[in-house]
Amino acid sequence: MNDDNVTLSEQGRILADKFFLERDKKLIADLHRIEKMKETKKDLSKVSGITDDEVLQKLVDLDIRPEILATLALVPLVEVAWADGSIDDEEKKTVLEAAEESFISKDSPDFDLLRQWLTHKPNAKLLEAWEHYIKGLCRELTKHQKSALKKDLIGHARQIAQAAGGILGLGKKISKSEQKILDKLETAFI
Repeated sequence: MNDDNVTLSEQGRILADKFFLERDKKLIADLHRIEKMKETKKDLSKVSGITDDEVLQKLVDLDIRPEILATLALVPLVEVAWADGSIDDEEKKTVLEAAEESFISKDSPDFDLLRQWLTHKPNAKLLEAWEHYIKGLCRELTKHQKSALKKDLIGHARQIAQAAGGILGLGKKISKSEQKILDKLETAFI
């Protein structure tokens, strides 16, 4: 079509069509991004047990991947389980059951990783790396976000300690060695 034969009105319509086509493309892209973000927040919550929406959004904004967050959530559980230096079969079973009730699906890779870490104690450098990562992450969070993250991650570890604690598995007592580990884990959030 020759531009000389197109009226100003037609040119305006072409311009408007192109504008709205580009705008629609952007809106559609934004919609897909928002949907992916919701899916990612859901995934992050599923692998970590974190429930605070503001924290989950911040983790999405920081591009924290589910596999990283799964590790962040599992390390406290493992450290509490190994607090007294050993894990017997009954304690292992109790920890796995409590973890499944809390947030880890039995058929997930995270559950398999937890099972492996309960069989073979991870290297102490794992806890050290966890502490450094949490401290760095906390520098990016607001006071509320940091508190909510701590509540979820340490809360699950505390549940594990209570489930496995007590004399002969009776009661809901946290041992001194478990409490010492919980206290150490909490200091990473300062």
